[in-house]
Amino acid sequence: METELLTPQPDLYREKYRPQFHFTARQWTVHTLEPKRQEEGWLNDPNGLIYLDGEYHFFAQRWAKCWIHAVSTDLIHWMELQPAFWDDERFGTGVQSGGAVYDRENVSGLSDDKNNPPLIAFWSGFDNLSQCLSFSLDKGRTWTKYAQNPIFVRPERDPKVFWYEPTKKWIMVLSNNGKYDFFSSLNLLEWTKLPTSVPDCFECPDLFQLPIDNDLEQMKWVLVRGDGKYSVGDFDGTEFKPETETLPCDYGSHFYATMSWGEITESPGRRVQIAWMREGKYPGMPFNQQITFPCDLTLRNTDEGLRVFRNPVPEISKLHGEPHQWKDVVLNPGTSLPLDVPGDLFHIVAHLEIPEESTVTFYIRGRAVTLTNKIVSCDLSPISVQEQVTKVEILVDRTSIETFVNEGEVSLSSCFLPSDDLLTVECAEGSATLHSLEIFSLRSIWAEVQTSTTNSA
Repeated sequence: METELLTPQPDLYREKYRPQFHFTARQWTVHTLEPKRQEEGWLNDPNGLIYLDGEYHFFAQRWAKCWIHAVSTDLIHWMELQPAFWDDERFGTGVQSGGAVYDRENVSGLSDDKNNPPLIAFWSGFDNLSQCLSFSLDKGRTWTKYAQNPIFVRPERDPKVFWYEPTKKWIMVLSNNGKYDFFSSLNLLEWTKLPTSVPDCFECPDLFQLPIDNDLEQMKWVLVRGDGKYSVGDFDGTEFKPETETLPCDYGSHFYATMSWGEITESPGRRVQIAWMREGKYPGMPFNQQITFPCDLTLRNTDEGLRVFRNPVPEISKLHGEPHQWKDVVLNPGTSLPLDVPGDLFHIVAHLEIPEESTVTFYIRGRAVTLTNKIVSCDLSPISVQEQVTKVEILVDRTSIETFVNEGEVSLSSCFLPSDDLLTVECAEGSATLHSLEIFSLRSIWAEVQTSTTNSA
């Protein structure tokens, strides 16, 4: 599908409310979805995350009109390409969410050259019936819709596909009216329904393995639902058996439709997660919505059982300016410590001690992150932690704040519109100690305006 490119504006990626280190969609085409909903530069569900030959591929929905596409070599700096593929009138005029795989052995036969296996994206038609695929033979730069689409028809959507080594089969997870169904295939084209389902699930499934306490000899499966809640258990190629209750990956008010990168050749066992920061507001902007900062997921034994921890990927250090540091600062009741750090993009890392009677609050451009000995909140209901709060990490972008407590035991992702430029930390109802506080001003990931015009199919 040919599309007309907009002329890049001088302030592209530098607009007032444009996040500077969270991914947002640039305004690629003159096609308007629904002007009243500001959807020209819209994105929603992340789709088809895959790592291939040193490149992270990110796809996302534009309300089923197309899959937008961007690539990165470091999870930080992104180049948005033309949309990968567009809606299809045969299947309800839409290309909904799904996943992607690399058919390394070319079992699909979609490539005529065994030395050039296909990259395959699975998606559902807007009719919520047609399960389809598109494929690429040039590392995702151009895409072709499979001529025999749909590969099968069932009242389901949002296919997640992965290789299951013990049975030497491909597995597909599909969302079906409040439950997840499983399918298997030998060739990625012909699929067999498996006899089991997972109840109380809706949209955008993700299913993957994580090592327990970084031990690659001890692995567990993690099933993540569309609302970002997860359970840990076992998967035998047919059935997922949860061993934990359903728990939030993130407690923030803007966290939905998670997806993750795995099979990262250089880092066995690594799993990197992102999500759509749903319902953020960006008045007057040529884009709409943003994606959470990439986070490493780890599975750890705790006093309450196995839990998934989320932490910002260490690659964020590529954006660090010089640190501003405070050591062994005692915050007395009613005192305020101004944090005079230039800019509006921050990575805040604090190690602190908060007695039971005390409350510490970081005031960040009109938003409050409040901590007690056992609780964290960010303009939401307070969230409890298992142990005492001893560390907090905060990512501040122009229109988002992400908070991580105790090495990622609790995370909260939220969007906001800044109401002032203040950056302070205060203590109330007792004293507290900042054993160390580091604040890094961050550089923008959009150092250069992108001009890539790779054709889309």
